[in-house]
Amino acid sequence: MTRARLIALFRLFRFELSFTAGICVILGELLALGGLPSLTQATYGFLSIFCISATALILNDYFDIETDRINAPSRPLPSGLVTKSEVMVLSVVVALLGFLFSFLISPLAFAVTVGVWLVGFLYNWRLKRTGVWGNLFVAFSVGMTFIFGGIVVGNPFEVVVWYLAVTTFLIDLGEEIAADALDVEGDRKTGSRSLAVVWGPRRAMSVAAGIFGLVVVGSAAPFILGWLAWTYLPVMVIWDAIVIFSVKHLVDPRRRNRIKDIRRIYLSGLGLIVAFIIIRLTSS
Repeated sequence: MTRARLIALFRLFRFELSFTAGICVILGELLALGGLPSLTQATYGFLSIFCISATALILNDYFDIETDRINAPSRPLPSGLVTKSEVMVLSVVVALLGFLFSFLISPLAFAVTVGVWLVGFLYNWRLKRTGVWGNLFVAFSVGMTFIFGGIVVGNPFEVVVWYLAVTTFLIDLGEEIAADALDVEGDRKTGSRSLAVVWGPRRAMSVAAGIFGLVVVGSAAPFILGWLAWTYLPVMVIWDAIVIFSVKHLVDPRRRNRIKDIRRIYLSGLGLIVAFIIIRLTSS
């Protein structure tokens, strides 16, 4: 196999997204356990969700090949660097690795990874063009990463883990709806029943803004209720400010390149996760 083909196969993983999913699992472990997980727990937990997330992203390229021929011809499949059969084999191998690592954790962890894999497969195969239902399925998969972290360490019902899962679910749902609102013409061409197509892009963006606003208001809850120590408050306040700033621009139809505002919300969320991990580690 040539070097170019290996690089193309690696690109299918969209490493940044798969890696972030694995990091969310580790944060879930830290907060659910109230301390450091074992190396085995951290490794198996990370690799399980990394592989399952990567599988969903690989399948996305497989099922979107015709759309990518027009919108992203440089992607590995439409450019001819890899074949559909190679991509399908890769998705199966990576999924099996994810199942194996989760099986080594516990039967519950295995069942959850199979469920999340199934959600990802159904989304790519059929649900992507169903609009808000597809958005909900994606957001569910993202939110489950924290709960999976709790499952790995044997404490899946830790309240702060569920708070982060719900918050992440809402943030991802808002990002999905906002992104659809910015690409409403593309959704119409592909036959998607996105919220932006059904209600119009401005109303869809208002819904996304409302979801982000709910998250910001809800960010006070873990401190008021004692779920999080006050040492987490400064980074939460900074994150809230970034979200508010980004949403203010998102709802302005005169602003160009609003996809950057969605990207800013995503990156700030990633920064918040890293900050939470650092705070948890330094306070252990």
